[in-house]
Amino acid sequence: MTAFNAVRFRVKPGCDQEFLDAHNNVDWPGLRHVNMIRTGERSYCIIAEWDSMDAMAAARPHMIATLNSFRHTLEDLGGGLGVTDPVAGPVVLALK
Repeated sequence: MTAFNAVRFRVKPGCDQEFLDAHNNVDWPGLRHVNMIRTGERSYCIIAEWDSMDAMAAARPHMIATLNSFRHTLEDLGGGLGVTDPVAGPVVLALK
């Protein structure tokens, strides 16, 4: 069953391009499609479509390795979140 994840980030001042460049070669196993959206000034969200929850879980070490390559560009989101705010789950209703 198809799954999606979304991760919210806030980038340190002056680090936007480095943050975006770190995602240019993302090719995680099981990944179908991925988009980075700008949600505000220095704020971004990556939204990815996966073959399944299992595929996404198996790709987690690759995602963490990518995160580690640009972690220094991120601000803490506060509220105990750290530098990312991830959510994920299987598709339960496919709309247009």
